Amino acid sequence: MELQINGTTQLVGFFAHPAKHSLSPKMQSLAFQLTETDAIYLAFEIKEGQLDKALQSIFTFNMLGANVSMPHKTAVLPYLDHYTAGCELIGAANTIVHRNRQLWGYNTDGVGFIQSLQAAGISYQGKAITILGAGGAATAMISQAALDGVANIHVFSRLGPRFEQMEEKIKEIHRKTACKVTLTNLYDNECLQTAIRHSDILVNATSVGMQENESPINDFSVLRKDLVVYDAIYQPRETYLLKQAKKYQAKTINGLGMLLYQGAASFELWTHKKMPIEKIRPILDKV
Repeated sequence: MELQINGTTQLVGFFAHPAKHSLSPKMQSLAFQLTETDAIYLAFEIKEGQLDKALQSIFTFNMLGANVSMPHKTAVLPYLDHYTAGCELIGAANTIVHRNRQLWGYNTDGVGFIQSLQAAGISYQGKAITILGAGGAATAMISQAALDGVANIHVFSRLGPRFEQMEEKIKEIHRKTACKVTLTNLYDNECLQTAIRHSDILVNATSVGMQENESPINDFSVLRKDLVVYDAIYQPRETYLLKQAKKYQAKTINGLGMLLYQGAASFELWTHKKMPIEKIRPILDKV
């Protein structure tokens, strides 16, 4: 059905910089239409230093809430009245719900990752995962995987502030879960190859792969038929890493499922309705 905007239509925002590239507005708008929810979803370019005013607009315009993306996922936490234990462990929120003049924070990124594995029929409990990256998406994936029963996670990241932050995050994960997590320099090729050989799932949670013929790993000989190769990138749908993985007959998964399932979790928090994923996915596949 066609969306009919009227005097009671409510707003959900997407606060990020950059914001224009996101598929979330199309996905959420479709979900509102298909569930006959009287709401619209709009993207707003919110730069660093503008977050407080953007959050105030949730009250000003009586919005249902918002999605928050880079660079605000961590910076938003002090502004929230409440946030989940998952947000605390991850150190970031990506979804805000407006309830009774209060802002409630959630992180659906990790949930989206796990549910996309489930949807693809991938077993992860008691398994070993190698994850490339230590940014916001990687942290959410690592934390949720640890909470949901993954036995071993090998994290590889470039040295720098994110590496140091991940060191502290891993200590917290060890305190709160039974998962064993290691952290190694991404450029330690020998350790990386060993980790991949002993892993059931390889995850790229970096942005390396958005450009043609670009990959976070250089030696593809470590890929194999019984390995799942998961790339959180969804533009392009098939990264160079996934193309190479297919040559080795590995099972490949792109980031569209994670986008879809994290969006569905956010949608349900705002509307208390289930997103019609089976109707939306084929439409997003064509975008």
